[in-house]
Amino acid sequence: MSGWWLVIRCDGLADWLALATSASVVRRATVVAIVVGTILVVINHGDAIVRGDLGVGRLLRIGLTVVVPYCVSTYSSVSALRAAARRAREEAVS
Repeated sequence: MSGWWLVIRCDGLADWLALATSASVVRRATVVAIVVGTILVVINHGDAIVRGDLGVGRLLRIGLTVVVPYCVSTYSSVSALRAAARRAREEAVS
């Protein structure tokens, strides 16, 4: 039984990754990451950037500050696309 569940989960993951790497989702997530990430970097690290305090640890945190909005936007877009597809399938059956 666990093998059957694993196949279903892998198919779902493959579908999820296909949507997550589609051009429209990547484009949207990139724009969100640039806009929101820039605002967050200025708020959270602006003083350190002005002082020139840009060690490896700080640069890593700045990078993560931009990556997180990208991930959130990607997750949200994929969830919305999957929900819309699910509704369309349900309406087609009804």
